[in-house]
Amino acid sequence: MELLDEIFNINISHNDLVNVLTINHLPRLCNSIDTVISDEKDKGVIYCVWGQHRINREEIKNGVRFYFPTCPNELALCVTRTQDKISIVCTTNTEITDDDFIDSIMEFQQDWVKGTKLICGYA
Repeated sequence: MELLDEIFNINISHNDLVNVLTINHLPRLCNSIDTVISDEKDKGVIYCVWGQHRINREEIKNGVRFYFPTCPNELALCVTRTQDKISIVCTTNTEITDDDFIDSIMEFQQDWVKGTKLICGYA
């Protein structure tokens, strides 16, 4: 499963975007993430819509990738910035057939879009 959203007319530099995309900031960036239980910069534990999970953060070309290393669906989310847009891509390694789970992933993605728009200066 893969979801893609793009935000145009962005008003944030690459460095500022990477600096705000930290585990500590996750609850402010995504309403589906309630609490950061531990934060070791590039890995941590969060409580989110799916319960308590380990999360890893990796800086990649043009942005940051977050992934759930113990998730059976290997959920990952990439936020990348190119010259004119920010792309938010959420993927799993399996085909999801449970409608409620699909809805929760779609809501997770939309929460990321809303949070990213806020840090980019959208009202």
